[in-house]
Amino acid sequence: MSGHSKWHNIQGRKNAQDAKRGKIFQRISREIYMAVKAGGPDPSGNPQLRLMMDKARAANMPKDNIKRAVDKGAGVGGAAYEEITYEGYGPGGTAIIVETLTDNKNRTAAAIRSAFTHHGGSLGASGSVSYMFDRKGYIVISREDNDTDEDTMMMDALDAGADDIQSSDDAFEIYTDPKALAEVRDALEKAGYKLATAELTMIPENETPVPEAKISQYQGLIDELEDNDDVSEVYEAAEIPEE
Repeated sequence: MSGHSKWHNIQGRKNAQDAKRGKIFQRISREIYMAVKAGGPDPSGNPQLRLMMDKARAANMPKDNIKRAVDKGAGVGGAAYEEITYEGYGPGGTAIIVETLTDNKNRTAAAIRSAFTHHGGSLGASGSVSYMFDRKGYIVISREDNDTDEDTMMMDALDAGADDIQSSDDAFEIYTDPKALAEVRDALEKAGYKLATAELTMIPENETPVPEAKISQYQGLIDELEDNDDVSEVYEAAEIPEE
């Protein structure tokens, strides 16, 4: 893996966005819905659903909300959602992938296009930037929650089936094959580790520096995308200088 630290770069902003929106339950509900549609309502046989249900519990989502999302995915009423991925370029040519869950693709397409246009970016065709990213399982173990040295952490992660591990002052970041994420997560939890997050993600192979004059414009684009209720994830291949 490259030296890219996903945890360090985005954790603060993601937490701030979730707090500002106050709509995290709605997004998790749609993710649970899609996981059920793809793999069925039984979490024991559906690793993606199990990940989403764990995410819901970590966010203190009520059990009734989780059950309603599962029931909708199983066909017990509710709107039909569709997964649509958009690819584009932000100010300065930075590659951006936007994953959405929507019950109205025309509304979502118009909103995503408008966000890019308003902030000096442009939408691209399917495949225009996705080749710059790798789909990975991603697990974070905070150093605050685990008093483990790097050698032990690396051995335990590799024994669990991880592909790679990076360490920083804040956390251990563990990368897996997407299909092995649930297995690695379960093995690490069984070994006694407390996980800060476990999810599927897109990791950029390289990052494009955002010109200083365009940083505010770029951040405005990301904020508008993440404020959209239909957007589930935004992945960036951007390098922004720390203040």
